[in-house]
Amino acid sequence: MTALLRTVLAALTAAVVSIVAPTSSLASSTACATDPATPKRQLRAMWISSVSNIDWPSRTGLSVSAQQAEFRAWLDLAVQKRMNAVVVQVRPTADAFWPSPYEPWSQWLTGTQGGNPGYDPLAFMVNEAHARNLEFHAWFNPYRIANHADPARLVSTHPARQHPDWRFAYDGKLYYNPGIPEVREFIEDAIMDAVTRYDVDGVHLDDYFYPYPVSGQTIPDAAAYARYGGAFGDVADWRRDNVNQLVRELDQRIHTAKPHVSFGVSPFGIWRNAGTDPLGSRTSGLQSYDAIYADTRQWVKQGWVDYIAPQIYWHIGFPTAAYEVLTAWWSDVVRDSGVQLVIGQAAYRAGASGQDAAWQDPAELSDHLSDNRRHPEVAGDIYFSAKDVRADRIGAMTRLVNTHYTRPALLPARGTGGAPAAPAITSATPVSNGVQLAWTGSDTSYAVYRVDGSQSTADPCFFADARNLVRTTRQTTFTDTSAATGTYTYYVAALNRQHRESPPSAGRVVGSSGGSFSVVIDNADPGFTAGANWGTSAFSGQSHGTDYRFAEPVSASDPAWYRAAIPSAGSYRVEVWYPGDSGYNSATPYIVAAAGGNQTVTVDQRSGGGQWRVLGTYQLAAGTYNVVGVSRWTATAGYVIADAVRISKV
Repeated sequence: MTALLRTVLAALTAAVVSIVAPTSSLASSTACATDPATPKRQLRAMWISSVSNIDWPSRTGLSVSAQQAEFRAWLDLAVQKRMNAVVVQVRPTADAFWPSPYEPWSQWLTGTQGGNPGYDPLAFMVNEAHARNLEFHAWFNPYRIANHADPARLVSTHPARQHPDWRFAYDGKLYYNPGIPEVREFIEDAIMDAVTRYDVDGVHLDDYFYPYPVSGQTIPDAAAYARYGGAFGDVADWRRDNVNQLVRELDQRIHTAKPHVSFGVSPFGIWRNAGTDPLGSRTSGLQSYDAIYADTRQWVKQGWVDYIAPQIYWHIGFPTAAYEVLTAWWSDVVRDSGVQLVIGQAAYRAGASGQDAAWQDPAELSDHLSDNRRHPEVAGDIYFSAKDVRADRIGAMTRLVNTHYTRPALLPARGTGGAPAAPAITSATPVSNGVQLAWTGSDTSYAVYRVDGSQSTADPCFFADARNLVRTTRQTTFTDTSAATGTYTYYVAALNRQHRESPPSAGRVVGSSGGSFSVVIDNADPGFTAGANWGTSAFSGQSHGTDYRFAEPVSASDPAWYRAAIPSAGSYRVEVWYPGDSGYNSATPYIVAAAGGNQTVTVDQRSGGGQWRVLGTYQLAAGTYNVVGVSRWTATAGYVIADAVRISKV
């Protein structure tokens, strides 16, 4: 906000009016026309990998304060990208990022396995994530012991040294043997220690089960098969059953201990190819069912997981395993199962050297999410990994966020529990930097909605998607710094640990006293006019309303105009709304019909879209006339956009 606006808002007296709360709960998306670009519920997360210091800590031996500062920066990045969860690796190599009674401290913290880092990283990480209202999913690698094959390099107290019969070496690495019942029980106990002692929101397994096959090598588990595999005539079926038991038992133990904790697995993207199994996908790549003994389809059909996050790390149209083919296949698998589908996205490929030409296109990742919209079963996305989200090579992540994450999103609801009671807004006051809200409640988190104007009733469709969602928070106060002068109605809804949402609170109208004036003119309103050369588009998810207008630049006068009834001569704040896109114009001329003559302001419409942007404060004459125009007369390339303007008396 400008200093002028802060001064004006500080001097305003709030006109706050209670409105009768609706008796019905929030609208379902099927009852209202919703915008697919602003979904109300969507998991948005990134993997933060600790093994080999991929993401965090950036290297071993950092001080406590340096480690913590790095992790806070990762969480702040997630918030900046409008994510609502992080998936953090806390057991990368049969070790722990917490003081575990089962396994040693991770070497990736201090550089020495068993070395105490001087604090409890898991407690710290969970608290910091929750402070930002990010879900914390603890990520465990179940079987990997070490990325080397020398047991002597493990700390002397390591269970894999104390029980040499529990392990085997393969491809230069050490693994726990999934076929030994004591191993399975031990792994589950080690994971459950973190679940029971820490306030994690989810348990997450990655795609490493039995080791990925290496030509010429055989998994050395013949003795275990001879001892425990008598019921199976085929070693492959026995191996799959071993993994099945781990998944099924973990699911049971997690939900017995904490029903609200979500359990998910992120497997290799292909279950089986249709050429091998008619139930498989139209692909021709490695099959996780056969290669690593992960029967992921069965886990979904049996309901042993709350969500499945296949790593569909291939581009659209890839001949071996096309993104759109696998997304459709997994959507079919989860349909009516109660299991949520989340897509693992290859942020690490976008713009990276050596990747296919498709990955050099800044739109590839964004196009994945556009494809997802064809499948209502897709509940969100997870990006690998955090450092690639931050790198934003070729602007791929920026493009994705600007197209698909223009508004916050609630996490998908899970479980079958009831919704909490509606909170009550206790105050809503204009302050120097926006509108300050407070409400009552003792629930896990809250969703704050803002609707333009003074609403006498709460239309359930206000809440059907995220277009009116301003913020989610775990606090019972919030300052809406995006609110300008004008009149708004606020609502707050409560959410429990399973993200079940309450009915909305009674609305609170917030506006300035003294007969203040504010008007919004959208391109679809009667006050908007444009010539035949102006097209209409709904391409961008950042539009105000359902669509916007666009035109090619030209050295001629052909402006689109916004007509308004200005009630009295005086100072007026003029703001504009447009969808931002790298293909739009970097110097779009806006014309303001000020009292002393037209004034022109150029705006870079390549960025900063999906929000109100201030042109300035101008002296306007009273009367009904064309107040703001968008001109095509610019020498720079790219479409000029006309979407909405807001004019407010100050």
